[in-house]
Amino acid sequence: MASGNFVDLGAGRRGYLSVPEGAGPYPAVLVYQEAFGVNAYVQGEADRLAANGYAALAPDLFDGETFGYDEWQKLAPKFGSLNDPKLLEYVDASLAFLDAHESVAHDGYGAIGFCMGGRLTFLSALERPKKFKAIASFYGGGIGPDEPSFGRPILIGRGGEIEASVLLLYGAEDEGITPKEHARIVETLSAAKVEFGLFVYPGAGHGFASVDRVPSYEPVAAEKAWAEALALFGRTLKA
Repeated sequence: MASGNFVDLGAGRRGYLSVPEGAGPYPAVLVYQEAFGVNAYVQGEADRLAANGYAALAPDLFDGETFGYDEWQKLAPKFGSLNDPKLLEYVDASLAFLDAHESVAHDGYGAIGFCMGGRLTFLSALERPKKFKAIASFYGGGIGPDEPSFGRPILIGRGGEIEASVLLLYGAEDEGITPKEHARIVETLSAAKVEFGLFVYPGAGHGFASVDRVPSYEPVAAEKAWAEALALFGRTLKA
């Protein structure tokens, strides 16, 4: 598997960049962290993308801080401080970095994210529609819930604005993202004629793709979901 390093995105921001060997240019994918920071797991997923032929950049939304999977109370202030405009500042810094990188193809990017990062993929496609060809959201909470959470707006009402191809990946045992939310997303995107796919994996809960997150990790569901994500990017970014 490929390995990367942290790079300067400007204005005190950084990101973890993993690029295939060779000159490129390569299609690029932004990798959005879950709520624990750009830890070894997130870096490993960027490396996975690089091993599959993509330049992968994970903006560090926590500015170097990482938290253990059992440190919810400790990470809550950091998580709560990131409203949508602030998150988009990191997205824009990452896009500017990719736009200037000589090993990157600049005709449209992908985004993949986990939990809070899954929601950020959807937000990115809404707010920067000309930049993204495809997004893959792993259990992205807050896209279409019954009520807003953490003070962030529900996004699905704007689903008709999406221009990217959309992939949504959920665990059937995820109590925080219910079948009603799945249905709301399907109905909205279908009515808006957005190109999308939504998969629900039996036996998998929230965080099922996070290999270091015991006992949430569910390897069968994780690899099925990753196969779908790589297929999406292959169709949209490598074509």
